[in-house]
This record gives sequence, C-alpha cells and structure tokens, in this order.
Amino acid sequence: MTTDVESFFDPKTFTLTHIVTDPETRSCAVIDPVLDFDVASARTGHAGIDAVIKRIAERGLSVQWILETHVHADHLTAAPYLRDAVGGRTGIGSEVGRVQKTFKRIFNIGGELRPDGSAFDRLFADGETLEIGGLTGRVLHTPGHTPACATYVFGDAAFVGDTLFAPDYGTARCDFPGGDARTLYASIARILALPDATRLFHCHDYLPGGRPLVVSTTVAEQRAENVHLVGKDADAFAAMRAERDAGLSMPALIIPSVQVNIRAGRFPAAEDDGAVYLKWPIDKF
Repeated sequence: MTTDVESFFDPKTFTLTHIVTDPETRSCAVIDPVLDFDVASARTGHAGIDAVIKRIAERGLSVQWILETHVHADHLTAAPYLRDAVGGRTGIGSEVGRVQKTFKRIFNIGGELRPDGSAFDRLFADGETLEIGGLTGRVLHTPGHTPACATYVFGDAAFVGDTLFAPDYGTARCDFPGGDARTLYASIARILALPDATRLFHCHDYLPGGRPLVVSTTVAEQRAENVHLVGKDADAFAAMRAERDAGLSMPALIIPSVQVNIRAGRFPAAEDDGAVYLKWPIDKF
C-alpha cells in the first residue's frame, strides 16, 4: 500500500515539510514544519506554515504528531505555532539531549533549558513504534549529521531528514558539533537496507542547476545514483565528506535556528522590557 504523503516546499530555506496521513481515520503527522524568519530584521512570519494548516483544514485532518527529524540548523521549526493551531504532540529522537547539552554550552544558556529532551512531548528510542490513527510507523536512529537524527518509516515512506538528499546532491554535512562521517555512512546503510521501492522523503532539496523540485527518491535510486555513495566504502566516504565540509559555509540561519530548535521551537523568555532576544556568540562557529 502506498502511504499518503503530501509535501510543501519553502523556497527560502529549501526545506520540505511533509504531512503523512492515515486515510481511514484522517489522522496525520506533520514532519519538519518551518517558521518564516528574516535574519536581517529578526522578524518571524507564518505564511509557509499557514499554508500547511490551511491544507490540514481542507482535508479535515486531525494532527496527532509534529515530528522533527533532528535539531535543524538551517530553519526555525514552527512546531509550537502549529500545535497551537491544530493540536498534536511534538516528537524527536531520544538522543536530542546530547545536542541540547552541546549548544547550551555554546550559547551559555542558563537553567531555563534542561538538556534532557523534556522540551519535547515525546522522545523516540531506536526501533520504537508510533501510531497515526491505524497507521503504524517505526523510528530508526540515523545519526552522523547530528547525534540525534531520526528517520520515521511509515509503510513504503521513510522521512530521512538531512541524512540523504536527492541523488544528484548527495548526503548531509558532518562538521556540526557531534557530527561524524563514518557514523553517517552506517546510518545511510540502515536506510538503504529498507526495501528497494521504499520512498525516501528528504528534508531539503537545493535544486542544483535549476532542475525541478525532487521531493522523494527510492532506496534503489539512492543505491544506484547517489553522487556521494556510489563506489565508496566508509573510508572513501569519510575522506570525501571531510574535504567537502571544509569548504562549506555555515548555514545562514544556524545561530537563531539552533537556539530556538533545541527548545522545541520556543523562543527564550521575554526580558524585563518585554522583548525577546537571541544571542550571537562571537568566534564560536
């Protein structure tokens, strides 16, 4: 049976948000929702996530889960805004506390943030199952890009986050704190051990060469065509990633994104003037 998936693309951050639905009960999960954020003005917006909310209403869906594949460094999650609008519980891989501890130190965040994952409603262990109505999914821990990356598998659809991109763009960077290329290679092997026809839904598509948007590929296509994997063992992959990552710039939104996303999408508390502030640590990235 083909799993019901509808995808939305945010062209500013090249991010894909997915709705996976159980047609019989009209229950659904939203995976990797995006909050609009203009870094120059530090203003938030909701046009992108409002389009997702509108579609949920049009289809008469009930949101059970708001799932994050990892702590994103290139966009702010819209999970709290989405939950306030349509309900649902937030979930992420159970290793998220490791990411919180790292960035709590980098941003010198005080006691307001407990680095134990408790900012999220549910932490999923490797191999754990979850329900969307009558649709059962399972969670695969797929670290390497970050220590807390998770892949959600529902029927013939797997939501792989940043672990894999379209075959012509390759694989995730591994130079963020806690990242590791050999770990990523092993995680990709887990994903590519799924049945050949499994559709792999990406968190991003960067439209290389101006080609049309690619929302998903298959396990078979990734095995045969991924430019970072074909013909490479773990050693060659790690060497390729080290060379490639050394030339990459930091994502434009990494500083605001990580501060917000380790809090499950919540901003820091307002200060005594009623305004909310984020920190810019100097010479730490």
